[in-house]
Amino acid sequence: MKFTEGYWLTSERANSVSAAEAYKIEKIPGGMRVLATTKEIKSRGDTLNLPTITILFQACTDHTIKVEAWHYQGYQDASLEFEKAEKKMEPEVTITEDGAVMDTGCVQVRVQKYPFCYRFEADGRVITSCGFKNLTYARWDRKPSTMFGEDTYLSSAYTPYMKTELSLQVGECVYGLGERFTSFVKNGQVVETWNEDGGTASQVAYKSIPFYMTNQGYGVLVDSTDAVSFEVASEKVEYVGFSVPGEKLSYYFFHGPDPKKVMEEYTGLTGRPALPPAWSFGLWLSTSFTTNYDEETTSSFINGMRDREIPLSVFHFDCFWMEEFHWCDFEWDRRFFPDIKKTIQKYHDMGLRICVWINPYIAQGTPFFQEGMEHGYLLKRADGRGVWQTDHWQAGMGLVDFTNPEAVKWYTDKLRTLLKCGVDCFKTDFGERIPIDVVYYDGSNPKAMHNYYSYLYNKAVFELLETERGTNEAVLFARSATVGGQKFPVHWGGDCSANYPSMAETLRGGLSFAMSGFSFWSHDISGFESTATPDLYKRWAAFGLLSTHSRLHGSSSYRVPWMFDEEADRVVRFFTELKCRLMPYIYQKAVEAHETGTPVMRPMVFEFMEDPAVPYLDQQYMLGDALLVAPVFREDHMASYYLPWGIWTHLLDGTTKEGGRWYQEGYDYFSLPLFVRENTMLAWGSRGDRPDYSYEKQVEIRIYQLLDGKQCDTVISDIHGTPVLHVSATRSKNQILISVEESHEDLTVVVYEGEEKKTGCLEAEKNSLTILL
Repeated sequence: MKFTEGYWLTSERANSVSAAEAYKIEKIPGGMRVLATTKEIKSRGDTLNLPTITILFQACTDHTIKVEAWHYQGYQDASLEFEKAEKKMEPEVTITEDGAVMDTGCVQVRVQKYPFCYRFEADGRVITSCGFKNLTYARWDRKPSTMFGEDTYLSSAYTPYMKTELSLQVGECVYGLGERFTSFVKNGQVVETWNEDGGTASQVAYKSIPFYMTNQGYGVLVDSTDAVSFEVASEKVEYVGFSVPGEKLSYYFFHGPDPKKVMEEYTGLTGRPALPPAWSFGLWLSTSFTTNYDEETTSSFINGMRDREIPLSVFHFDCFWMEEFHWCDFEWDRRFFPDIKKTIQKYHDMGLRICVWINPYIAQGTPFFQEGMEHGYLLKRADGRGVWQTDHWQAGMGLVDFTNPEAVKWYTDKLRTLLKCGVDCFKTDFGERIPIDVVYYDGSNPKAMHNYYSYLYNKAVFELLETERGTNEAVLFARSATVGGQKFPVHWGGDCSANYPSMAETLRGGLSFAMSGFSFWSHDISGFESTATPDLYKRWAAFGLLSTHSRLHGSSSYRVPWMFDEEADRVVRFFTELKCRLMPYIYQKAVEAHETGTPVMRPMVFEFMEDPAVPYLDQQYMLGDALLVAPVFREDHMASYYLPWGIWTHLLDGTTKEGGRWYQEGYDYFSLPLFVRENTMLAWGSRGDRPDYSYEKQVEIRIYQLLDGKQCDTVISDIHGTPVLHVSATRSKNQILISVEESHEDLTVVVYEGEEKKTGCLEAEKNSLTILL
């Protein structure tokens, strides 16, 4: 939202004032308070008829600073704040004649009295700052009151806003702000954090997160569930501006200096992801959306996968498992599934987990709607005329009011009946189309609830699964999210289309989502809308099966591979088996995400922030810290990708390439640029037929291009996330010493040295092995 007309002029609609002088600074518990006047005070008379802005700086940790700024302290608008685990510490505060410094030991906040300015500093340098006309209070579209004279303004005759701007350095790039399909680097964009159902080909987002981070090693969270407007080097190209409606603005500053530390601090405040069950990392297959299907159809798909020896972990029933015009009453359509409990048991006996589609909307004409209406469990109209309803999506549908504890129990009790039938998890679709002309049970501001609704919705379903299935057995397939939603994995990218540009925009959205604090992410392999060509299907399958979670799903056509061509069967089987083999590595990265917040899929800049070639890279990514993945986005089989400095080994054929340069080369459907970083120890699993197994059993330890004087290691956890095996290796000249801490079976060790490899066996009764190169 722009408050200026160019750099010098203020918008005539803004009626704004800005902090001009830090008139009074005082130490308070946990930090310092600044009273800023909106003009320089030269005499006592200047203090009259003058708005002020109060700013609080408080230390949460030695890397995290909370900043609050307000104009009217007593203003109330039923706004919300995100759920947080906020800590407090006592920083050192020094106040002088010219300003003040608050020092946590790692980060300093330096306030300058006049002209008003505050800076975040670390390691002897300014990270970012807020100065001249950067902290602003505006009365948007204010109108004078004739009752009190033309110089007096009614508070109801304008919309108040608070705005802060933080400076950018030369070459500084901004990332995150949710799952956004626009350019990966957000500089030059106006980003409105307002969840909408807009697909992957627009500027709106299913998952709006008012958190960004930059390649200068810091992040910022604006603590408002309302619509936050970000001007990212757009209104003022040297700044990121963010504004919220109301009289108060709160944000958190997280210092790294590296992205992993920023993410650790951010998720330490807003919540870390639960550890998804190991089985959820396998291949999911869906009925698709509007296709015709019954038990015979679903069984034919499952049997078809088995006949082709394609490992399948989860089968998903999309919307039409319920009768039309009944979404969601959570009753199986008995015309097509007459004995669903028996059917699900049959699929369980085949080793499958079962997922069903749900949303938080209840169609009228069902007993479930009638119950919700009678007991006050649905959102009410703002005009007092009963339940809010719409015909958009389902005829006469209402929305569950998740601020009402009894409504949450009513909704989840109904879902519990599905779990008793054998359902294992839920696809929690929608949650973005939330009206604002409604009344909530707890009186919450409807605008502030618009995005936050997705949090309450997914939280209710996830906590039900944890209660019924146990810790580390709960998993969702969610489309909407806001801050804190990372605690309830998994999320998928929404409605993409069957073409290469949509495949690329899907990856951009996933990378932005990773930079927003989310660790587990998926997408509809080959696109949701339309039907892919065999070429696109096979390329997207490789990309999808090298994502944390992998699902075949579409809109009006089936996504089983034999619908495309015979080779598609083999491609899907190949990459599914590859992912299963990689599970000891992938699952350990999932454990790390659960413990530290570091995403499993991560942008190149997240891992190689100091490399000047990577800030804009959005067509490749790191899977964990060791595997580089560059999907093929062209029909001519050509891939273009960049390798950072070092020696990189292709995972599939063992060839090596020097980093620090770009490559362009062709790949068949059974390969893609998939490289292992030097100084890596990679655990290669013993099974290709399923993702959940004893990862330490018959595991192969692979060591890639270990340099002289370097060490590498790996931790292997069981499927519950408990470490069971620690292996390390150290190189000294032409010798590599491999050590194991725990008792173990015979371990095969393969050392990749250039394009040569040497194999050894670390016998069960020994805890070390030396390999000569």
